Amino acid sequence: MFYIHNVACISAQNSFAAPDLGTLVDCSVNKMVAIEPAYNMPANMARRMSKTVRMATGAALSLIDGFKPDGIIMGTANGSMVESGKFLDQIVEFDEDTLSPANFVQSTPNNSGSQLSILTNNTNYNVTHVHRALAFENAAIDAAMLLRENPANTYLLGAVDEIAGYNYNIDTLGHWHKKEDITAATLYSTQTPGSIPGEGAAIFLVNNKSEGARARVHAIEQVHTTDEQVVKQRFERFLSTHALNDRPILLLSGENGDSRLQHYYDICESVLPVTTTVARFKHMTGEYPTAISFAVWLSAMLLDGSIELPAHAIKEQGEYINHNSILIYNNYKGLQHSFMLIGKA
Repeated sequence: MFYIHNVACISAQNSFAAPDLGTLVDCSVNKMVAIEPAYNMPANMARRMSKTVRMATGAALSLIDGFKPDGIIMGTANGSMVESGKFLDQIVEFDEDTLSPANFVQSTPNNSGSQLSILTNNTNYNVTHVHRALAFENAAIDAAMLLRENPANTYLLGAVDEIAGYNYNIDTLGHWHKKEDITAATLYSTQTPGSIPGEGAAIFLVNNKSEGARARVHAIEQVHTTDEQVVKQRFERFLSTHALNDRPILLLSGENGDSRLQHYYDICESVLPVTTTVARFKHMTGEYPTAISFAVWLSAMLLDGSIELPAHAIKEQGEYINHNSILIYNNYKGLQHSFMLIGKA
C-alpha cells in the first residue's frame, strides 16, 4: 500500500522526540491524559488552539519543518468536542446573539488539518475522515489510493482525538469507563466492564519509496459487526490472504480491559499460529476511537529498531523475538473492527 518514513506521536506515554516506553506512565484519575511537549510554535498561538489541534499540529510540525507534503490527510472521531461545547454554551448564554466565531471555527473536525495548512502555507489536498473508530483506517486507505494515482507524491497522514467533557460524560453514562479506581498496570486483570479513556495524536509521512523507510503498510481491512463468528471468519481470511499462518508474526492486540469485548480478542488469538507473540498497547494509551494510530506508530518504531517492545506490553511470548511482520487487531465498542498488516520496509 505505502511506506512509512517519518513518524511523531503524542500520547499518555513518553512517545514524543526521544521515545521511552520502558517505564509505564500511570493513568491520572482513571484517565490516560496525553503528555504534551514544548511545541515548536509561538506560545500565544498554542494557547488559542484546542488540545486536539495543538497535539496534531505540534506532532506534524516536528515532521515537516521546511517540507511541504502533497496533501494532509487526518482521521478523527470527535474533533474538538471541547470547543463544540463552548460554542453551544454561548448560544444559550448570549441568546444566539454576539457569538464568538473562534469556538465555532475550532469545533469543526477538520480544524487540525486546516490549521496545518495555514501554518505551512500548504494549499494541496486536505481532507479529514470522521468515521468514528475507523477514521484513521479510512484516512490510510485514502493515502494509499492517492499514492496509486500519484506515485511520486508524499502525504502527511495522521489521527487525533482528545478526552472532552462531552464525550467523556456520554461514554460514562454508556458504561464504557471503569467504575473502580484502576492503574495502567492492572487494566487487563480487572475482568469488569469498561476501560480507561485516553487521547493522543500520531502523524506519519508516507509515500511509495522504499529507500529510507521505517516500515511498510501492506494491508488494511475493516469489519462492521457484533457477531464474533463473522470477526473470526474475516480474521482467518486475512491471515490466509497474506500468508500469515506460515511465518512468525507479532500481534498488537487492542484489548482494553473491557470484559464485554474480550471474547472478540480471544477468538482471534485462538486461530493464530503457536509461534505468535501477542502484545497489547491500550494500557499505554487508554481507549479512544483512533488509538490504533498509536499501534501503527509503535509498529514502525519496532520494525526499524528505534525502540524495543516493552516487557509490560507482552501478553504471550512466542518462539521468535524479532519479527518482520506486525498484525494489529483493533475493536471499538464491539462494533467496529479493523486489521492492519505492517512489515519491514
